[in-house]
Amino acid sequence: MTTLTRTDVARMVDHTLLKPEATVADVRALVAEAKDLGVLAVCVSPSMLPVRDTGDLVIAAVAGFPSGKHHSLIKGSEARLAVQHGAREVDMVIDVGAAVEGDFNAVLADIITVREAMGENAVLKVIIESAALLATADGERAVIECCRAAERAGANFVKTSTGFHPAGGASTEAVSLMARTVGGRLGVKASGGIRDADTARAMIDAGATRLGLSGTRSVLDGFSD
Repeated sequence: MTTLTRTDVARMVDHTLLKPEATVADVRALVAEAKDLGVLAVCVSPSMLPVRDTGDLVIAAVAGFPSGKHHSLIKGSEARLAVQHGAREVDMVIDVGAAVEGDFNAVLADIITVREAMGENAVLKVIIESAALLATADGERAVIECCRAAERAGANFVKTSTGFHPAGGASTEAVSLMARTVGGRLGVKASGGIRDADTARAMIDAGATRLGLSGTRSVLDGFSD
C-alpha cells in the first residue's frame, strides 16, 4: 500500500463543483476552500468561468457534461471557450453510446475534434464512464479501446466517470485497467463516489494519478502529514 501524506494527496485533487444549482457564491466558496486545503485544481461548469482570485490553483472545466450526447462541434466550442476564459484543463465526456456499440472510430473523432478546438496548450481529460462500459458484455474491451482512442487523439488523461451516471463512479477495477492500458503515458483520473481516505488510497494504489473529489476535506482528513 502506498504511503501518502495529506499534502501528497491534496496535490492530486481536482476540488469539484458541478451541481446544476451551483451559484457564483458557491464557486467563490469552492476556491476559498481549495486554497485552504492546498489542492491542485478546482473543476467547475463552463458557465461559471472566468473564476476570479484563484491564486496558484489550476482551473478546470467540463465539456459535453454530463451525458456526452452533444455534437462533437458543440463539445469543441465549449472546450475552446472554456480555455479562452481561463481554464487550463478541460474534462470532456465521450459519446458513451458509441463506445457501447463498439464504434471506437466515432469515439476517436469526437476526442480529436475537442483537442483541435481547444488547442495543444491546455490539458485534456477524457471521461469514459467506465462503470457504464464495464456493465456491458464486452466492457473491458470498451474501456481499453476508449483509452487507446484518447491517447491517439492527443489527450493527457483518461478519467473514469462524471459522477452523474446511474451505473456508478470510479472503481479500482476500472482504474487498474485504464492505468495498464495507457502505461504511464497518460494520467488516470479517478472520479465519482470517492468519499473517504481508504477509497482514495485504493484508487491511487490501483494507478490513479489524479482524483476528482467534491467532499475533499473529508477525504484529506483521513491522511496525516
